[in-house]
Amino acid sequence: MGTISKNFSYREFEESKTAKEKGIVNVITSFEVRDAVRELTVQVLQPLRDAWGQPLKINSGYRCPKLNVAVGGVPTSQHTKGEAADIHADHPVKLAQLAYDLGLPFDQMIIYPTFVHFSHKLHGAQRHQVLYNKSYRGRHINQNK
Repeated sequence: MGTISKNFSYREFEESKTAKEKGIVNVITSFEVRDAVRELTVQVLQPLRDAWGQPLKINSGYRCPKLNVAVGGVPTSQHTKGEAADIHADHPVKLAQLAYDLGLPFDQMIIYPTFVHFSHKLHGAQRHQVLYNKSYRGRHINQNK
């Protein structure tokens, strides 16, 4: 499919170590998913990348239903709709704080020990939820700014 923005491509969203290992073909096959990936990138990820000033690596982007099952994702995962991406970060809380401070239109931002999950709904209002995975033990972001 090609480039989405100056720093992101559809291929990055389709890449999956698990898919390769299990022989799962994980490709975006619908316009709806393609549009959702584009909106997540344009509205959230590219502005975050611009402000962060360093490359952002997608650990997990789009997941076809078979891949979602293979990685233990919930059936309603926004990853299967192209509405979510997990972004690797050495300091996840710093990346999350920046996203929050920028006022990016995320639906959910879930902080994990080594990455931040960002989602953005293609249709409907964004919930702007900041959540913490149960395995995360670090400090929380300041939401009083």
